[in-house]
Amino acid sequence: MNNQYIKSAVENLTEISTALSLSSKTNSRCDNVIVVQVYFSQNQNIEELQEFLLLADSAGAAVLEIITVGRRAPHAKYFVGEGKAKEIAAAVKTHNANAVLVNHLLTPAQTRNLENLCGCRVVDRTGVILDIFAQRARSHEGKLQVELAQLNHLAARLVRRKTGLDQQKGAVGLRGPGETQLETDRRLIKVRIAQLQNRLAKVEKQRRQNRQTRQKAEIPTVSLVGYTNAGKSTLFNAITQADVYAADQLFATLDPTLRRLSIQDVGTTIVADTVGFVRQLPHALISAFKSTLQETVEASLLLHVVDATDVRKWENIEAVNAVLNEIGANHVPTLLIYNKIDLLENVEPHIEYDDEHKPVAVYLSAHSGEGTNLLLEAIRTRLKNEMLSLTLTLLPHQGKLRHALYRLNAVLNEQVTEQGEFILKVQIAKVEWLKLCKRFPESVYFSPCPQTNE
Repeated sequence: MNNQYIKSAVENLTEISTALSLSSKTNSRCDNVIVVQVYFSQNQNIEELQEFLLLADSAGAAVLEIITVGRRAPHAKYFVGEGKAKEIAAAVKTHNANAVLVNHLLTPAQTRNLENLCGCRVVDRTGVILDIFAQRARSHEGKLQVELAQLNHLAARLVRRKTGLDQQKGAVGLRGPGETQLETDRRLIKVRIAQLQNRLAKVEKQRRQNRQTRQKAEIPTVSLVGYTNAGKSTLFNAITQADVYAADQLFATLDPTLRRLSIQDVGTTIVADTVGFVRQLPHALISAFKSTLQETVEASLLLHVVDATDVRKWENIEAVNAVLNEIGANHVPTLLIYNKIDLLENVEPHIEYDDEHKPVAVYLSAHSGEGTNLLLEAIRTRLKNEMLSLTLTLLPHQGKLRHALYRLNAVLNEQVTEQGEFILKVQIAKVEWLKLCKRFPESVYFSPCPQTNE
């Protein structure tokens, strides 16, 4: 009885998880969908809808009809309003669609209400992005990260699909373990989330050890970031001679890839290709990909790749900066890379400099290879002049900062005064010094951040 009960509960949980998926593994074009877009201002931003259509296509969905509506505020029950919700339900019936994709974040109640009215699955923007990630994950770590994000998203959206598992009855012979179907599902999800977090903790520990090894060897890391489909993987292949998967589609890269690159006056450098960002990136994904994004947080230099042909490139830059700020990477030095200039007229490969003659932007084409030599020159300039030579006076209670400096192999000489103060001669990368300033704000207060030695 108990074994059968648990078996049925597990089967029910599997059914619920499958219900959130847009496409099967055997047929990526099996879903016929209706797309819903709501505009909350008079200025209809067509680019938002176009981007969502690309997301739907990347998820393997065939769009049968697009329904748009203008509102001042979301409807509490259906998000789109009762009349428009009935119109969506009619379109589902007319086209025999099996899913409705909404380009907004829906509450669990709004999702359930629309599903009951339309008689099919309703997937919001977060669900679509999670589905794409589930299809694209290839490495063991990537699959764990995606599953964790999906379960976190699913936990708040459980509904009772079968009444046969409800064990809370009041009649003789019907009193079961006292656990309803929903409680069983939530408990199983909680157990699975804990298992995934433990496995990812081991992966994160290994990544942290690898980063510490590179830091001890004074090997800088350059991380590529940017909006999805900006050309990061193509650029990564162009400068490292790698052969990672690159395609003209959203989220073509999920699993991070590291390659060694030798740069003049800098030496061996690690280049990391990372997942692309997007507007309203689900927080569940940011949390699940914490170990992966840590490569970005602890990088020596970020290459922010921008699609120069995109009419919304400035908004994309702001969206990427918002994610970088959320993961704590806003302090890392950044070099803007304007890609795909081969598709623009009268734009030649070149480097932009600031008032201090420091490279701040590079215009190039990763596809044709034009300007990649300029990128390497800009990286060389940015990294070689980022070393600081400091003389620090630390008080006895600032031992943690002193220990951190020794772990980075940054201490060249140390003297101890009669008062117990430590006078350290330090040579350290500016990026690492800024991290210490952020990590030990009180300690560094006694040793203000000096200027870079030229």
